[in-house]
Amino acid sequence: MIACDPAAAVTEARAAIRDLPDLVQAYRLLASALRAVGDVSDAEQQEMRAVDVALRNPAVVRARREFASGRTETAAQEIGFHLRTDPENPGALHLLGQIAEHSHALREAEGLFRRAVALAPIYYDARLSLASLLNKTRQTDEALSAIDAVLAREPAHLKALSLKATMLVQHRRAEAAGAAFSTLLIHHPHAWRGWMNHGHFLKASGRIDQAVAAYRRAITIAPEHGILWWALANLKPVPLDAADIVKIDAALATSKDPADRVHLHFALGNGLDALGDHATAIEQLRAGNALRHSLAPHDADRFSALIRKSEDLFTAKFLEERARFGAPAADPIFIVGMPRSGSTLIEQILASHPSVEGTEELRDLNEAVKSIMVGRRADSYLDLLPSLSAGSWRAVGERYLNSTARYRRTDRPFFTDKMPSNWIYTGLILLALPNARIIDVRRHPMACGFANFAQHYNWGNSFAYDLCGIGSFYSDYVRLMTHFDRMAPGRVHRVHHEAIVKDLEGEVRRLLDYLALPFDAACLRFFETERAVHTPSTTQVRRPIDGSGLRRWEAYKDWLGPLEQALEPLLQYYPATPHDG
Repeated sequence: MIACDPAAAVTEARAAIRDLPDLVQAYRLLASALRAVGDVSDAEQQEMRAVDVALRNPAVVRARREFASGRTETAAQEIGFHLRTDPENPGALHLLGQIAEHSHALREAEGLFRRAVALAPIYYDARLSLASLLNKTRQTDEALSAIDAVLAREPAHLKALSLKATMLVQHRRAEAAGAAFSTLLIHHPHAWRGWMNHGHFLKASGRIDQAVAAYRRAITIAPEHGILWWALANLKPVPLDAADIVKIDAALATSKDPADRVHLHFALGNGLDALGDHATAIEQLRAGNALRHSLAPHDADRFSALIRKSEDLFTAKFLEERARFGAPAADPIFIVGMPRSGSTLIEQILASHPSVEGTEELRDLNEAVKSIMVGRRADSYLDLLPSLSAGSWRAVGERYLNSTARYRRTDRPFFTDKMPSNWIYTGLILLALPNARIIDVRRHPMACGFANFAQHYNWGNSFAYDLCGIGSFYSDYVRLMTHFDRMAPGRVHRVHHEAIVKDLEGEVRRLLDYLALPFDAACLRFFETERAVHTPSTTQVRRPIDGSGLRRWEAYKDWLGPLEQALEPLLQYYPATPHDG
């Protein structure tokens, strides 16, 4: 019909829509006919109307509800059955793609998103889902092109502008990210989340006063959102005043959302701490930690068992037999330890050296570990390591090196990976990357423990929301690192935060000697180094070193009994350990 007389098909399809406005096929017929007569713009609009109508199909609605409720398998079955009857439903394809991505079937998800976009080119939700996935699979340029395709048609598209700015920040394209945020906020001056993310960007760039202004602009728009108050309170020193405390208290009194309440409790606790009201501050920190712990509990016993399993596996014999298996590159410098231990300072010092590029906290080692598990059945990746061949060990190391290459912006021979939790993978690093260096940054157990208890993290670190859990985690960390001191002497270099504060130059010289790098005085002027810092310590590393935070925990000593008990006997020996010597 369309091929013979497309104009007549347009007329017929419009009549069908008037009579049956919920008939998806009529919109699709009209779109095809309009394309045939050259009216591409109207054809695209009709394709989107078909998408909107199809999304109201009861089967699609049920599948979306199941997926939103976490019943992924049921959602996939429901939408899969529907697609057998309507295989050209872009909305259903998009939903199935989201389910596939959630299930880590990334190649399948990409195909589904591409199919949805091909069927409805201005289906922006599907196109942006594709862009996000392409970015996740390191196809960054195509991801940005997909976003730009949306912005070319709709320059003020909020989701597209937000995704572009976030992606540019992620890939450390600071100038382009700044321009993207400017465009976003010109078009959407009342978008509180846009102002918040702009604040994060400014904070990481060292423009603290501008970051405060951005956060306060967001708070003016949406004062009920706890995440905004926490963003402001998370700046060090905390820029909250007594008037802010009253406003946070008021938001907490009316908030019902658990995530908002967690942020509000932590913001209030840190604000009161800065004002010297320690008794009320600890009440708020306890409340925030208890709520956060209930939402994402930490299984301390299971984690301790994993550490014991690692000790049992990585014997001196096991390490020696595989000593020459891994990738030979010496580029990575791993900075490991507890969060809030002073590791950002060490990275800033090293990034001030002309031979070292600071690339911050990278998740790529964890992804390399996951690759070991692909297609294999095991309770833990540790169970698979004894059977890995020399080639497999090398492949793990090379996967990490290839993956992290996207973060490197200079030709400096070495780069840092400051993911604190990489201490868990010390044995794997020693074998997969035998020429990499590992720096273990340690801070007084009580000082570090309380700093974690006072900190809310965007993701991970579930151990940090319970004093006993913090003590257990710290003890496991010291235990494993001490094990590698015995099994692989000299391979890990230890830095104590207190020693850095007391004798900066001496400790820097020791550190550079370990790295076989010449001393450079720029490392002592680390606070002059301009680079993005995306951790809570971003403000501290932009000023000369001081010991102001070393004894903060002592104001709370009377409330930290569970932490102190869990840390025995480490406290008796620090900075040594019960196992040293």
